[in-house]
Amino acid sequence: MKLHVLEKVRNSGTVGTSVLVPAIIALIYHVYRKDKNDRESRMKIEKFLEDYRAFKPFRYSYADVKKITNQFKDKLGEGAHGTVVKGELSNDILVAVKILNNSKGNGEDFVNEVSTIGRIHHVNVVRLLGFCADGFRRALVYEFLPNDTLQKYIASIDQGKKCSLDWETMQDFTMGIAKGIEYLHQGCDQRILHFDIKPNNVLLDNNFTHKISDFGLAKLCSKDQSLVSMTTARGTLGYTAPEVFSMNFGHVSYKSDVYSFGMLLLEMVVGRKNVDETAENVDQVYYPEWIYNLLEEGEDLRIHIDDEGDAKVAKKLGIVGLWCIQWHPGDRPSMKTVVQMLEGGDKLAMPPNPFASTGTKMMNTHMPKAKRI
Repeated sequence: MKLHVLEKVRNSGTVGTSVLVPAIIALIYHVYRKDKNDRESRMKIEKFLEDYRAFKPFRYSYADVKKITNQFKDKLGEGAHGTVVKGELSNDILVAVKILNNSKGNGEDFVNEVSTIGRIHHVNVVRLLGFCADGFRRALVYEFLPNDTLQKYIASIDQGKKCSLDWETMQDFTMGIAKGIEYLHQGCDQRILHFDIKPNNVLLDNNFTHKISDFGLAKLCSKDQSLVSMTTARGTLGYTAPEVFSMNFGHVSYKSDVYSFGMLLLEMVVGRKNVDETAENVDQVYYPEWIYNLLEEGEDLRIHIDDEGDAKVAKKLGIVGLWCIQWHPGDRPSMKTVVQMLEGGDKLAMPPNPFASTGTKMMNTHMPKAKRI
């Protein structure tokens, strides 16, 4: 009897060992693979930074970043890619420090942002002063822009507050943003596609000069490269071009940024946020279509600037925005042409009506809905 019990114990131990050993081996392999990937990611970042030294943004340690930000005391905001904290350099220069999330261990966002924005200097693009790459602790140090984002002003209008800006100032704002995007597309050694043009990524300095920020989704390509390959959609709901979601609309290119700028421009014209995730009434009118109908019928576009507004400027901004959001990329102007349209007179031709074509049906099939009114 005792021998039989011992045999059963011995057999159960064998079964337990046969289950436990593969589990331990799998765990060790998982840890090894993770460590190997971590080391490869660190080597990738270090190699990039070694090659990048010639561009001269200052490299800070993580201890420097903590000192600059006073232990991350003054938080300015938080987004999908990280937290932005206010800081101060030793020479009393205020900075905005973006602490990147560690969720993307391969450092793609970090390399994207440093490699694109670090090499360019333009009055309408935010300036990168330095960076931190301390193991997996990564941060970007930007010039501090005290007047918040363009979204703040659009949101105040959307909440029913009177706009403090006249239409000429609004036109100057849109011109600055357009020139910044044109520079990214044409003024650099390589074309920079931003892929996330929206009001939250347009910052304002002391003089209310508009500066494009947040290059975490950006892609570099040669100027003679008309099309860009993408494995997944990128951008923000309501501003992303239709071809980024579906090739039925065409191929992804610099014209995708043109679409995003057009949606931003129409949002400024109408004075309300582009995306409303709480909207329940699907029978409401899609507001770019509403703007098109107003212009087609010769109605006044002085929507949220009453007495001081210039209807001609509002009309021009509306028409330019509608040209930019044509469904098919080939029907949209380049940013160089957009700047010329904004600089030119008020006699702009109306674009084709994209809402009367099959594009609208395709859009409803392949894309999330933007805000309706």
